[in-house]
Amino acid sequence: MAVELCLLLLLLFCGSTVSEVQPIYKPPPGTLDFGFVPSKTYDTGAYHEPGPIGILFKIVHAFLYLVQPNPFPQDLIRKVAQQKFGNTQGDYQKPENVVLTLQAIYYEIGFIVSAALGLLFILLLPLVGLCFCMCRCCDNCGGEMHQRQKKNADCQRSCFATFLFVASLIISIGVLCAYAANQHLTSQVRGAKKLVNSNFKDLKVFLNDTPAQIDYLVSQYNTTKDKALSDLNNVGPLLGSRVQEQLGKEVRPALDAALTMAGAIRETKEALENVSVSVEVLQEGTERLHANLTDVKMHLSNTLNDSACSAAQAASTCNIIRNSLNQLNINANFSGLPGVSSQLAKVNDVLKIDLSSLVQKGYAAFNDTPDLVVNQTKNILSDIKNVLESIGLNISSFTKTLPVQKILADLTIYLTQSEAYVQDYFPLVEQYDFYRWLGCLILCCMVVLIVVFYYLGLLCGTCGYDKHASPTTRGCISNTGGNFLMAGVGFSFLFSWVLMIVVVLTFVTGGNVEKLVCEPFEDKTLFKVLDTPYLLNRQWKNYLSGMLFKNPNINLTFEKVYSDCKENKGIYTSLHLEHLFNINEFLNISMYTEDVALRIEHIQINLSKIILLDEIGKENLLNFSSSGIDGINFGAYLTEINKSVTKVDLLSFANDLEARADQLPKGALENALKGHANNIRMIHNQQVVPLEQAMSTLNQSIRLLKRTSSELMVKVKNVISAVNAAQLLINNNASLVIVQETKKYMDTIVGYFEQYIDWVKESIAMEVAACKPIANVIDTAVDIFLCSYVTDSVNAFWFGLGGSSIFLIPAIIFAVKLSKYYRRMDTEDVYDDVETIPMKNTENGNNGYHKEHLYGIHNPVITR
Repeated sequence: MAVELCLLLLLLFCGSTVSEVQPIYKPPPGTLDFGFVPSKTYDTGAYHEPGPIGILFKIVHAFLYLVQPNPFPQDLIRKVAQQKFGNTQGDYQKPENVVLTLQAIYYEIGFIVSAALGLLFILLLPLVGLCFCMCRCCDNCGGEMHQRQKKNADCQRSCFATFLFVASLIISIGVLCAYAANQHLTSQVRGAKKLVNSNFKDLKVFLNDTPAQIDYLVSQYNTTKDKALSDLNNVGPLLGSRVQEQLGKEVRPALDAALTMAGAIRETKEALENVSVSVEVLQEGTERLHANLTDVKMHLSNTLNDSACSAAQAASTCNIIRNSLNQLNINANFSGLPGVSSQLAKVNDVLKIDLSSLVQKGYAAFNDTPDLVVNQTKNILSDIKNVLESIGLNISSFTKTLPVQKILADLTIYLTQSEAYVQDYFPLVEQYDFYRWLGCLILCCMVVLIVVFYYLGLLCGTCGYDKHASPTTRGCISNTGGNFLMAGVGFSFLFSWVLMIVVVLTFVTGGNVEKLVCEPFEDKTLFKVLDTPYLLNRQWKNYLSGMLFKNPNINLTFEKVYSDCKENKGIYTSLHLEHLFNINEFLNISMYTEDVALRIEHIQINLSKIILLDEIGKENLLNFSSSGIDGINFGAYLTEINKSVTKVDLLSFANDLEARADQLPKGALENALKGHANNIRMIHNQQVVPLEQAMSTLNQSIRLLKRTSSELMVKVKNVISAVNAAQLLINNNASLVIVQETKKYMDTIVGYFEQYIDWVKESIAMEVAACKPIANVIDTAVDIFLCSYVTDSVNAFWFGLGGSSIFLIPAIIFAVKLSKYYRRMDTEDVYDDVETIPMKNTENGNNGYHKEHLYGIHNPVITR
């Protein structure tokens, strides 16, 4: 068994196959997609479903467990195998051999006892039959054609008939089971050809698709190379942008601050211009407002001096209005505010230099970093591309040096020859199976013949029995039934020992195959025995590795190989083919990336040509800080701005004036006062509102200038310091950043190779050379053909035939007893009519009893 298994494994040595199902590998986003290794579907389903007869098989397995409940004797098998393969001269009287013999007997005690009972059946039943025949020939053992009349005769006859029918029924069930098992084995043998062809087809697929798979693995290097070349061609956006991004963490804030300061200069100029214009507008407006308000007060005073105000009804109102005239006056005085012309002039001088343009040049120079990287790495990248091309050539050349094609060609020839051999001899197997089927059918027919006699005897005897007929006057049908029963008994004695011989032989063979091969194969304990060190070869620790690699110290076991192939793992992993040719040396990442890494590390990038802000721009910033805006008297401005334009709200004053005029009598005075109120409203709308808008503009500009001037020198120095620090980083410390980013860039390029290598290793381990056909061949040969087809069928056959044979014994007894009640007797018992029944009845024979002296028949009872 071990040798056959090894040959099956050797058949696929160094071979490659395709996966039975589509691989589940799916690359996550951002990684290389190498696709799926070319795969095909295998046809062989290494699983057998017996159908309804499986219930019978389970019953037989349960019976075998009762006969042999002992576990698989691993230690015993190992010891026996070691002695056999060790060529030990058999001195069976040695103590160790005696112990082994006792252990074997203890394990086989169930089979031994059962076989002994079978042998006893084979020896005794023909002997008993012979003695029974001789005894009956001497009119003993029921051979005398005379039946004793008993009162319970009907009850005995019924019981014997019932027991015989039950025994016959059991025998019929047993023979049906045997027949079903016989037919099942034949049908499975006929269908095995398709299963064998399916295995050969899968093995051909296993061998023929290997070159395409290897080529696919090699071709996917182009995916890695193309991605690496793409990154090399985009070294600017990748490496340059990474360098720019890292440097930009300091450079961009510095340039942003300088650009913000340039904007502040422009805002300062606008604010100073707004202040200058607003102050001028306010000064002129307040003077004109003051004159208009003075004129309004004068006219109001003249109106109030009118005689109408002397009247009693108007005097009080006029006095109130006259007392409020002092409120018609300006409140804010902008004439004394200092000017900002000097500051504005200095800021205008600063703006003669476009600081924003200078900063934008710095941005542009810094944003050209990717182009600088591209220009400074052209030669090195060209060398790296040449290295990538050479790696691809090395991979292709390495695969061509492997002896895969020759091995595959030899194995294909061997496989073709094996298939032709099987095809040639399969008709002979079918022919022998026909002979076996015919022989088993004849055995079943023997039992069927006996059962038919019993059934016919029961049928004829039951139907033809007349309880009113005496034993000597029984009818022909009843007598025929009795003869059928005796014929069944005779054939039972003739055939039973032949049946039991077949049962014992098949029982011992099939039962031991089930217990010693099929069950341990199913739970893999058989592989554990085969994997015992120094078992099959006393010089080799591991037989399989010693046979494959001539190195028995490699931990390669039958169980592990079978389990890996059952899980459809790659044959490279399952058979540890790295001991034949180590794929890890071929896939050593340093072998491919060392040259690439060295060339990438030699990348030198010089960014000293990048000028963020020249000295003119820095001097411009310093000039702005000394423009004098911090010397503006913001307090004086804010004091006047916070005041209202007039002491009183002119609209409120006009409304109040108009309301008091309504209190006066109708007339010229009322109309005059209302005219003055309208004039005051017009002054508010035309003069006060524009002044308030100018004050708002002035307020905003002054506050902006105040914020800008706050620690202006410190702010400018900070901006210049940030720009200088960023420039220093570019000039002096950029090399460190470049080295770090170059390392990351190199890791990215090398990572593509790592992905390719990992994918190749995963494919070799799980997808390429997946050895499921090996497990299928083993399962087909052992689990399906030997165990499911042959052993289960043979065991079911002897189980049914053996049950039928055993129940032939009670059937013989009941048939012999029952035949006396059906057959026509030569003599019968005669009873005295005085003692038993009236003479009239006896003469008429109504009760079946006759007086022998009336018919001139000798009565031995009376004479005795």
